[in-house]
Amino acid sequence: MSRTITIRAFKYNPLIKDSKAQFVEYKLEETSGMTLFIALSQIREKYDADLNFDFVCRAGICGSCGMMVNGRPRLACRTLTKDFPEGVLELMPLPSFKLIKDLSVDTGVWMNGMSKRVESWIHSDHTTDISKLEDKVEPEVAQEVFELDRCIECGICVAACGTKLMRPDFVGAVGLNRVARFYIDSLDKRTDEDYYELVGDDNGVFGCMSLLACEDNCPKNLPLQSKIAYMRRKLVQVK
Repeated sequence: MSRTITIRAFKYNPLIKDSKAQFVEYKLEETSGMTLFIALSQIREKYDADLNFDFVCRAGICGSCGMMVNGRPRLACRTLTKDFPEGVLELMPLPSFKLIKDLSVDTGVWMNGMSKRVESWIHSDHTTDISKLEDKVEPEVAQEVFELDRCIECGICVAACGTKLMRPDFVGAVGLNRVARFYIDSLDKRTDEDYYELVGDDNGVFGCMSLLACEDNCPKNLPLQSKIAYMRRKLVQVK
């Protein structure tokens, strides 16, 4: 039996001088298997074409549709409306990122800055010769690297992070996950001292308060806290 659900969406356009931040309420008939993405699409098609939110894949792969749902960061395409017994969903944009409009934020600028900050690329003095076989990587190492590479940079872990709210320059679990990914990779020739220079401070691996919100909310179920702890154990030994 269907029910009526209520979507309370934050609306504000920072580019319009007289725009006022407000919540706008929409009522919809819930359908079987309805996700928040489907609900928002119906709102934009039928009731409010001006409502802004982001999406690309609709399958939890692109990470574009992150938003706060009843105070918790989630992907709209992976959030089922039936999981909210009261039938009320209050939506806000993800914190820590630049607001574009309504529920849309710019995670790209932040992620790009993070990638540059942790030097998110293979460091090696080896010259690649494409006429020869690529360098060997042990299967277990490759599997561990691939596991961390499943991060979709959705910003959920950043939005959930209490440390990030107190330290605006904190690199976040996504950044520390990236560091761990290259630390594990046998093709990367950086030393512990090199990694310490990148993230060996309170805005890096030693700033994390281990509140677990990043791992609790990660839509890809990545082992974020264990990898942060792993990097902390490695870098605390640097003299």
